[in-house]
Amino acid sequence: MSAGVELDHVTVRFGDFTAVDNATLDIRGGEFFSFLGPSGCGKTTILRTVSGFLEPSEGAVKIGGQNMAGIGPNKRPTALIFQNLALFPLMTVAENITYGLRVQGVDKATRQKKADELLQLIALPGQGKKLVSELSGGQKQRVAIARALCVQPNVLLLDEPLSALDLKLRQHMRTELRSIQRLVGITFIYITHDQGEALTMSDRIAVMSDGVIQQVADGKTIYDEPATAFVASFVGENNPFAGQVVAADASFAVVETKLGRLRGRNIKGLKAGDKAILFVRPESAKLQAGGADTTFTSTVKSVAFEGNMTHVFLDGPTKKDVTVTVGRHGGVAIPGQGESATISYDAQLGLVLPEGKMARE
Repeated sequence: MSAGVELDHVTVRFGDFTAVDNATLDIRGGEFFSFLGPSGCGKTTILRTVSGFLEPSEGAVKIGGQNMAGIGPNKRPTALIFQNLALFPLMTVAENITYGLRVQGVDKATRQKKADELLQLIALPGQGKKLVSELSGGQKQRVAIARALCVQPNVLLLDEPLSALDLKLRQHMRTELRSIQRLVGITFIYITHDQGEALTMSDRIAVMSDGVIQQVADGKTIYDEPATAFVASFVGENNPFAGQVVAADASFAVVETKLGRLRGRNIKGLKAGDKAILFVRPESAKLQAGGADTTFTSTVKSVAFEGNMTHVFLDGPTKKDVTVTVGRHGGVAIPGQGESATISYDAQLGLVLPEGKMARE
């Protein structure tokens, strides 16, 4: 059984510091929902507030429509997987998985049956008698998931559970986690600073900065239509061109930048005179001339070959280089260091947003 989670104007303060500021959103039952943001942005504070380890300073957390005020962690229909997994080293895998049932006084035969079912679910059949120390990192991760699911929560909370794994295993576990969530059908709320995790696994994502939810949307919308300069600069690579809007209509805006006048989609309805930042993704830029207001020229600082793609770094309007990514068979000559290069992009792939705080490099 799954349940939706509602944050109703939730604010969490620690003294004079506001960790979460007026967070309001609805997480649907059965949804894989992620909070994405840099360290210290408030995402783990939200998770701890949903789980009951923290009480909101203002606002309310509702699970399945019920206000959780005054209800402790052990009474909420949630289970939490910690970053360090917190498995018991002296217990067997099966004992770890069924620990919650043991605390509840469930008999041994029922616990064993449940352990067998969950070991089958996490693709570790017959491994119940092993000690945790005998498992690989990925297997430990799956045992932690099984232990959380054993108490049949309506909402599973996951606090950066893959951060300690190496890259290959992390990528594999993304698929495993998403598959398990679909099988059990309960609500997953996932905390991460890793964009790849959030984009590949989530039904929807909340991007956070300094305790504020900047945008809530599916991964494709977050990537293609970021709502703020922070989201545009935090999610994926992006080339920012700051300046002032000199012309605008309902579809496009032209921004006067240090590299000339450049045009992009005007999704925020900016007007002439507004300060703005035009964003162009590295994969949207091309090493060739285009339209008059979608072309600029710069000098190549360095070139990085990465097998299936090549990154060309050029002098930019700020300390940050302009990056152009060329596919392995892009059909264009790659300029060398110190050479001048003409860069263009499709205006539909440029995005003009109001001037605002950017993500830290």
